[in-house]
Amino acid sequence: MCKYEYITTQVCDSLKALPIELKYQSVDHKQGIAPYFREYLRQVLTAKEPKASQYSEWNQLQYQIDKRQWYENPLYGFCNKNHKPDGTPYDLYQDGLRIYTTIDSRMQQYAEESVSEHMQDLQKRFFREKRRKSYAPFSQDLTPEDIDAIMNRSMRQTDRYRVLKKQGMSETEIKKTFNTPVAMRVFSYNGLIDTTMTPMDSIRWNKHFLRCGFMSMEAHSGAVKAYVGGPNFTHFQYDMVTSGRRQVGSTIKPYLFTLAMDEGMWPCDSTVNDSITLVDGNGVAWTPRDDHHANQGEMVTLNWGLEKSSNWITAYLMSLFTPEQLVRMMRSFGIEGQLDPVVSLCLGPCEVSVKEMVDAYTTFPNKGIRVEPLFVTRIEDNNGNILATFTPKTYEIISETTSYKMIYMLRNVMDHGTGVRARFRYGLKAPMGGKTGTSQNHSDGWFVGFTPSLVSGVWVGGEDRSIHFDNMSAGQGANMALPIWALYMQKVYADEELGYSIEEQFDVPEWFDAEAGCK
Repeated sequence: MCKYEYITTQVCDSLKALPIELKYQSVDHKQGIAPYFREYLRQVLTAKEPKASQYSEWNQLQYQIDKRQWYENPLYGFCNKNHKPDGTPYDLYQDGLRIYTTIDSRMQQYAEESVSEHMQDLQKRFFREKRRKSYAPFSQDLTPEDIDAIMNRSMRQTDRYRVLKKQGMSETEIKKTFNTPVAMRVFSYNGLIDTTMTPMDSIRWNKHFLRCGFMSMEAHSGAVKAYVGGPNFTHFQYDMVTSGRRQVGSTIKPYLFTLAMDEGMWPCDSTVNDSITLVDGNGVAWTPRDDHHANQGEMVTLNWGLEKSSNWITAYLMSLFTPEQLVRMMRSFGIEGQLDPVVSLCLGPCEVSVKEMVDAYTTFPNKGIRVEPLFVTRIEDNNGNILATFTPKTYEIISETTSYKMIYMLRNVMDHGTGVRARFRYGLKAPMGGKTGTSQNHSDGWFVGFTPSLVSGVWVGGEDRSIHFDNMSAGQGANMALPIWALYMQKVYADEELGYSIEEQFDVPEWFDAEAGCK
């Protein structure tokens, strides 16, 4: 700049006495805000057309899902479905594409803070419970043989195993290597720990850490505002928002109650609260257990049944419909995974992603219209020319009146039922609805909550379903998942610049009366 006289001679002379100091910092994609979201977006944009031969026999359902995405979702495989003027596909890394996402950096920060705060506290409790237990971190119900089988399967899934196998080592030699102590650094919430342990012990150590998934989106626009796929992307990269699917437990119940409301039933309709036995299509009897024995033998309303998450009332509703009807309703809600048409489906043994659950619950505050998540609004080339714009898809799946009935009942869940700790422990006063969920053996903790503007969902659990708290009180969704949602909503409401107000009301007309159908 001195040579070509872009700066004055006086400045040049003064600069000659100053050393040149370079501050170089390598950029790691694992660091920074929203790493799980950025990796998800990378995979979606660079996806190639699915081929059946690339999927294993047991994963053909995923092939059908990906194939549908390829043809129906313009964002999926964008770089390979669109071409530059020279006819070559876009290169995500070299072509300077400008990708405008829906993520709000402030809300994303609040989500990551909420996940970190709760997961660290929950992890301490998990460590305390499993301390000095020979079976840790697994369930006390597992035998040593069961644990060995899980550990060996996990060993075979590691990069270390694949490298040793490629080198020609036998299974015996590989196991010996995995059981030989070496110096390593392992994860902890207080920072990396320098230690010496066997690779097999390090696998078991990592399994102690509970995983989670969280997504928050605007109910009406579909814009995804926050996305956290796990507790720490550097060490746990499996994305539990979109890639992971886990048993949903009682968060499935609103779908069955929606079916009942859409068929003309009302929240105030009543039945006897008692054990019920159903028979499946093969003639096998099924009697669900219900840990909530209050009001047994008494007449209770359907509203009470959802509010208390009663398995008996849920089974009663299931007796009025066929499993196929429930499957069709869930498909309309956007649930794409395996759904077996059996009577026990009503209690949530099926595996669903966080993304699907949040998508589905947009139906309730949207007057019966489901809105698909929107991750990107537009993509431009390196010159600022718009290549594509994106809008969310919407589906009208239930009537407005049905949505009003469901809002009424799901608000009662938060005001008087299984989600009430959001009120008394976290002080949330805004109008809100939601549902907790706990899967069999409390392996999975769920919470999906919504306000008039935001729908957010949380899953928390172990890497394997055999990793969970030994007691129900610690492992239920209200304890494992709901706090993340509550902490997040506290932060969102505290930031007035975001525009979400505790005064905002659900758009339910004055004429609607949830008790009208029973008068």
